[in-house]
Amino acid sequence: MVLLASGEILFRFFKPQSIVLTVLVLSTVAACGLALGAVRIAKLQLGIGGVLFAGLFFGRWLGNDAFSLDALEFARDFGLILFVYTIGVQIGPGFIASLRRQGLPLNLAAAAIVLMGAILAILVSKLGHIPMGSAVGLFAGATTNTPSLAAAQQALHDAKGAADTGETVAAYAIAYLFGIIGIITVMVLVRAIFRIDLHAETSALSAAGTDGHTGDGSLFTRNLEVTNPNLDGLPLQRVPGLGGDVYISRLLHQDKLSLVGGDTVIHTGDVLLAVGPQARLDDAQMIIGRVANVSLSAMPSTITARRILVTRSEVLGKTVAELNLQRRYSVIITRVRRGEIELPPGPQVMLQFGDTLMAVGEEAALQAVAQKLGNSSKRLNQPQIITVFLGIALGVIVGSIPLFIPGMPAPVKLGLAGGPLLVAIVLSRLGHIGPLVWHLPLSANLALRDVGIVMFLSCVGLKSGSEFFNTLAHGPGVYWMTCGAIITAVPLLSVALFARMVMKMNYLTLCGLLAGSMTDPPALQFAGTVTQSDSPAIAYAAVYPLVMLLRVLAAQILVLAFA
Repeated sequence: MVLLASGEILFRFFKPQSIVLTVLVLSTVAACGLALGAVRIAKLQLGIGGVLFAGLFFGRWLGNDAFSLDALEFARDFGLILFVYTIGVQIGPGFIASLRRQGLPLNLAAAAIVLMGAILAILVSKLGHIPMGSAVGLFAGATTNTPSLAAAQQALHDAKGAADTGETVAAYAIAYLFGIIGIITVMVLVRAIFRIDLHAETSALSAAGTDGHTGDGSLFTRNLEVTNPNLDGLPLQRVPGLGGDVYISRLLHQDKLSLVGGDTVIHTGDVLLAVGPQARLDDAQMIIGRVANVSLSAMPSTITARRILVTRSEVLGKTVAELNLQRRYSVIITRVRRGEIELPPGPQVMLQFGDTLMAVGEEAALQAVAQKLGNSSKRLNQPQIITVFLGIALGVIVGSIPLFIPGMPAPVKLGLAGGPLLVAIVLSRLGHIGPLVWHLPLSANLALRDVGIVMFLSCVGLKSGSEFFNTLAHGPGVYWMTCGAIITAVPLLSVALFARMVMKMNYLTLCGLLAGSMTDPPALQFAGTVTQSDSPAIAYAAVYPLVMLLRVLAAQILVLAFA
């Protein structure tokens, strides 16, 4: 009664179905949903999904007659476009490289999870007597993939003439909760089944040279004196404990300070300036010797350190090793700072627009490297907004092109979810066309992405609130939740067991694969917290773009072929 009375009071001040009221409610839903998503319960958060549930509540309270449906549809579609386009811009530069390297088996495993989920959605529909319009909602929610929900809604509207897709959204919301919990449950279950030692997994991955940065987001420096006689006369590249994520930037030999390379020979009594995570530096110290009583970075020398911004499109998507700065300029890169995270410049870290590199070398050489990398704070702070709208326009055109697939009763379209995503990946991979740069600074990218997904989920929730609560209270809500749990857990557990037993996949990489196959940031955050490693994020990024495309296409195919 209190809610109904407050709703009536609201309508006294604002005209129902007006743009003003619609904007007010959208903004309120977004704020409340983000606050709800930030609440932690047993280390779990709804995350951005909180916006959807806030929208469902407000939609049930106020009803669809309170809003301008045309305004909601525009905000929903444009929000989705912003979301998928900015995702494509971020992942595009490293997409092809991830497929060339270790990403191929990871993407095959992730594709298997998508395929199994789609097959289960068909079985749930046929054997469980659930309409495909609802089953595809379970497929999207069970995999926490919002763009696939949008693709399914669009296919139902365009190809099937469905005016109301409320049941699809209701099924998505019902399956969403276990979608998040289910991914994390599988990670924990696999760890228990195989009695996995996280320290051993981290060491194994580091030894293989594919580990990401471990720790709390910080790299440290330490001056190490060589006291181990077994290392006397040994090249740095053959010293155990170095490489991977521990880098040596300077060497003090017979009171002479110099830069080093992999073929630099060390001797007993030399002092090395090492950079890396705290735990890795401890391991290196046990092998090399002891902490020196001198600071090489504080010694007077022509060698200096400098932070350099990556703003030239020609170097984007390349690794530090591919730039070959040490041989060309005698400059060593000791760390890559990306946002609030510091990464070792290993072979898995590809440069992105706005990265900050810590470079060590002679001043003239550092100046040359700065020119090669761009180092333009102006370009960093003033992104080319024109490329965003050009890319979106191209993405809408590509998404509208019908793709004729044999056996399909109607052509498949990438739509507003797949078209902008594909175009963004291609354009950001190209880097630039003439003066147009297709990259966004990370801060601008994240801001546009969050605004986009919040707009989309707010509108979806508002339009489907009544349907969701009716289904949950009086309809097959519990039954749908069970079917969604099956779609979540069975593919994840099956592929996880196969990857561990047959592919011998490292657990850290496996966690990233599972989170990436569901495109689920909360699960990735959980994996990073538990493993204290960035390796899950590397695997997540490797499978994310392909999985996103497959899920968008799978949702449309489920509707067109089986609805």
